Amino acid sequence: MTQPSVSLRDLTPEQLAKLQDRLRALRGEAPAPAGIPRRTGTGPVPLSFAQQRLWFVDRLEPGSAAYNTPAALRLHGALDRAVLARSLDELVRRHETLRTSFPLVDGEPVQAVAPAAPRPLPLVDLSGLPEDAREQEALRLVRAEAQRPFDLENGPLLRVSLLRLGAEEHIALFTVHHVISDAWSTRVLVGELSALYGAFSRGAPSPLPELPVQYADYTLWQRERVSGALLDEQLAYWRTVLDGAPPVLELPTDRPRTPWPDPAGATATFTLPASLGRALADLAQREGATLFMTVMAAWQLLLGRWAGQDDVVVGSPIANRTRREVEGIIGLFANTLALRADLSGDPTFLELLARVRDTTLGAHAHQDLPFERLVQALDVDRDAASSPLFQAMLVFGSLSGNDKLRMGDVEIETVDITTEAAMFDLLLTMSEQEGVIDGVLDYRTSLFDAATIERLLGHYRMLLEAVAADPARRISALPLLTAEEREQVVDGWNATEAAYPSDACVHDLFTRAAARMPDAAAVVFTGGSLSFGALDAWSNRLARYLRGRGVGPETRVGICLERGPEMMVAVLGVLKAGG
Repeated sequence: MTQPSVSLRDLTPEQLAKLQDRLRALRGEAPAPAGIPRRTGTGPVPLSFAQQRLWFVDRLEPGSAAYNTPAALRLHGALDRAVLARSLDELVRRHETLRTSFPLVDGEPVQAVAPAAPRPLPLVDLSGLPEDAREQEALRLVRAEAQRPFDLENGPLLRVSLLRLGAEEHIALFTVHHVISDAWSTRVLVGELSALYGAFSRGAPSPLPELPVQYADYTLWQRERVSGALLDEQLAYWRTVLDGAPPVLELPTDRPRTPWPDPAGATATFTLPASLGRALADLAQREGATLFMTVMAAWQLLLGRWAGQDDVVVGSPIANRTRREVEGIIGLFANTLALRADLSGDPTFLELLARVRDTTLGAHAHQDLPFERLVQALDVDRDAASSPLFQAMLVFGSLSGNDKLRMGDVEIETVDITTEAAMFDLLLTMSEQEGVIDGVLDYRTSLFDAATIERLLGHYRMLLEAVAADPARRISALPLLTAEEREQVVDGWNATEAAYPSDACVHDLFTRAAARMPDAAAVVFTGGSLSFGALDAWSNRLARYLRGRGVGPETRVGICLERGPEMMVAVLGVLKAGG
């Protein structure tokens, strides 16, 4: 029986810690420190390395919602609003990050934790609207809330509100800034909220143990740890891996890149059938890889083919919760790995997958270095028009088929939220459940049209199908075009047969065309255009001059010009002179 492939992202922090300790032992390195100490005092704390980057981005793009992390939960059942408010208050009390803001102290941002206090739970009652209008208004409010910016300096950086659609139907809106949260944190938030509501609704105390450490403790520990020998070793690895990497992925865009990235974005979705998902998982297992590595190899290959590059760097987030103490903390722990793919030499896909596998394992073994420190150490040219090291990302995860969330007697259902902001040129998010792979591609609308993105995703699906069918083919032979595109390219664009008069030469046909449409553009070039009438008159003058110089039938005339309107004048003038 085929066993499911396990992604490194599916391992618990304890399993990851053991794996890292084993890798350190094999490399002869010292084991990881025993634990994260609690800090003394309650004063301001420096930002973590990841928080520094997002704080800087917020200063550059004030009012942007690109780093909002919204979640909307549809609640079915008899909801007790007072119990929900109490549950939220306890959640905020437990996690200092949910009470954290980032004021300036002596010109530098710091983490400032506010005292725990009850917070309001605003309610918008939509139950009086007709059913269709009620649902439309609810979705409008969900999208509007997700786009509302945060004030990092003053906070709060968590907003919660409630929409009432009926007596037993509500939508709870949660919006958190990414500077205090990540994808893992969202699962922690929903899970703890479910446990707290269930207990409080029964009149029981909180079932959750106190947290061993807080995010500020982790920040101080991280800053002390990422130094000395560990920092040198990690930097040496990444400098070697990324040496000479292309700074920009030169994808063909619908519009030129602006000097400053426009955060406006849109999304496109797709679904791969279970048969294809299982085939890709089987391929990964046969090659000692994971499904993540397989779809990453195909994604990097696709981007390389589109960009005409055989050296492609793609970013991918990692939970970075390698210590047991931080498993249940809400905060920004996620790190970003720069995964570089070598497409040179026209390897088979199996050979490319082996390269991607080795690169991914090496990156995971050296994940301790924060991405922000890496960019700083590599002295990357911080071109404001593009993100450093990579402009495309891939996020991949597996979903359990038994995730039935409840809050006591209230059933929870997630609501899809369409984003209107893009953090990168392309951000592909994929999830697998029972073989079916769902994907969402966020993209910058300043660079790409929706039709271009649909074509890109069509090529990705074709590539994955070809890889699953015959992974031993060389990557240059793997098809990208859909059947419709192939027919257009091979047949449609080559159907150029036309009937021309047999009694006229090319320059005679041009003269007739100039008489029919003298004002129409005949030549378009940088800086302007030349009409049929103007080109006809200009070439006539040249033809008269050439005849005066002895040019006639069968006379050879050499033309030495750069491409432009003058070359067209020269060609027509020679033909009209008889040469």
